[in-house]
Amino acid sequence: MKIKVKKLDSRAVIPSYAKEGDAGMDVVAISKEETEKYIEYGTGLAFEIPEGYVCLVFPRSSLSKKDLILSNHVAVLDSGYRGELKLRFRRVGEEVYDVGDRIGQIMIVPYPRVEFEAVEKLSETSRKDGGFGSTGN
Repeated sequence: MKIKVKKLDSRAVIPSYAKEGDAGMDVVAISKEETEKYIEYGTGLAFEIPEGYVCLVFPRSSLSKKDLILSNHVAVLDSGYRGELKLRFRRVGEEVYDVGDRIGQIMIVPYPRVEFEAVEKLSETSRKDGGFGSTGN
């Protein structure tokens, strides 16, 4: 599958898979803006995601070594969005990413179009309506 990507800045790095078999492609920070609570990293990239697909943005596992939390945990770039991909992190300490670091990973995945149907009753399952921890853990 080919996805159109526009470099908004000459320093931008086109996402790529780090290893064979990887599901996510790394994105690299080319800019960094800090406030008291947040650090926002720009990638200098804009995407043309085909209709019927979504670009999901996840933290990298290296985030566990940083004092950052991806603010929206998993970001969604819809097919109609053409702006820059930015990642905003909540700062919880001193150890942060620098410009030039791989700061997140993206996956382009299809999604179904759903239509909800209001009903009076749902089918039964062994879990029933058990909430948190109802699977035994």
